[in-house]
Amino acid sequence: MITTQARNGFRHFLSLAVQGSLGVSPEARCELEPVATLEEIRQTKMVVLTIATYLFRAIVLIHFSPDLRTSEFFAKARGTGTGDMTGQALQDAIAESGNICCGILNRELSAFFPHIGMSTPNIIDRQCAAHIAELDCSHIEHFRLAGEGAAPICVSLCLCAYAEVDFAPDLTEQSVNTGELELF
Repeated sequence: MITTQARNGFRHFLSLAVQGSLGVSPEARCELEPVATLEEIRQTKMVVLTIATYLFRAIVLIHFSPDLRTSEFFAKARGTGTGDMTGQALQDAIAESGNICCGILNRELSAFFPHIGMSTPNIIDRQCAAHIAELDCSHIEHFRLAGEGAAPICVSLCLCAYAEVDFAPDLTEQSVNTGELELF
């Protein structure tokens, strides 16, 4: 079971992670706008990321379409031309952003769950989303990124609980640090 307090915490941390990884700039705010059902999400591909502990598994699905609008967004975010952001380059950029998103979420959750790990991003087709029910999730939410500077993507958060999951994060925290390297 995942408590309401924990669900709110996961949602808050996902919002911070998306803002830190999928915004064009720190000044451009994007919000998670709820989407009622998976069927409302029309993107054709997904980046799958997993964060797991012995208490739960959180699966983040980043839904995208490899189209001109997505290419333009990621080209602008990386300061390159749209022509440079197609095919494998676009998939690599989205997977890299997904990995940063997962890293931020992992870091925030590690304050409450000391034994936590994350996967590398995998890109799969939209048809695989029909099998989410096979994961036996305790809680699933879908979101569309909205606001100025928002990527043309949707995000799903799937939570599988192996025991009771409860934690009380500070939901007023708004700063996002994507993790700079330190040299000693």
